[in-house]
Amino acid sequence: MSANPALLSFAKMHGLGNDFVVIDARERPVVMTEQLARAIADRRTGVGCDQLIVVGASERADVSMRIFNQDGSEVDACGNATRCVPLFVRRDVTIETNAGLLEAHRQGDLVSVDMGEARTDWEQVPLAYAMDTLTMPVSWDDLPAPSAVSIGNPHVVFFVDALDDVDMARLGPLIEHDPLFPTRVNVNFAQMLAPDHIRLVVWERGAGFTQACGTGACATAVSALRRRIAQGPVRVSLPGGDLLIDWAPGGHISMTGPAAHVFDGTLDPAEFAPAA
Repeated sequence: MSANPALLSFAKMHGLGNDFVVIDARERPVVMTEQLARAIADRRTGVGCDQLIVVGASERADVSMRIFNQDGSEVDACGNATRCVPLFVRRDVTIETNAGLLEAHRQGDLVSVDMGEARTDWEQVPLAYAMDTLTMPVSWDDLPAPSAVSIGNPHVVFFVDALDDVDMARLGPLIEHDPLFPTRVNVNFAQMLAPDHIRLVVWERGAGFTQACGTGACATAVSALRRRIAQGPVRVSLPGGDLLIDWAPGGHISMTGPAAHVFDGTLDPAEFAPAA
């Protein structure tokens, strides 16, 4: 490692292809801005990732975690990134996030995370005005009435007959930016394959389509269980692979799946010109 004190150590990691640049700020605080996060995440001129993660010190947990989307916006939760943290620090950990304290445990080649409680009140999601979040009296085009839930970040879930018949590339960004969602929203397109198996594609707020979305898998499984169209534990199949989600009303959500450490490196923030 270079003796240059400006260099930041990072690891490139992923959970089911949802990839991250994870910066170590435990011993030396890192000033992360929207512009710097966006520049590092750029796949052509930066390191490249779906989300940038800053792992720091915490007085309430083993470590803290901040999460920046590819567009530089900061969000409160990321399930796949949470699974990467035990690999990054090389032990089981409690993690302080803006969404609360999370616990992550390694189980052989897999990592299991306690994602906390599902938040189903319209104000918790949040929505712009009061409505039933189980079967929302709204829709777009021919999509069926969705459900909404927060897993530390906002999700809307559509259960469709056939994913391949849905114009997700057009509807994803349209719904993400709808005024009904004052903080924007992650858009989940789900197809029930069996009572315990769901196929899922997620348009992520601030990132677009990704190979996997851990909180999206949790939100979709919770919505299916709330509607009683699924039985847990639920296997959620995303483009990057499968996650196992278990939840019972009133309880915490358990998410189990793989995580991978790809390589380590260093970067100099001064070398990253702000993205236009």
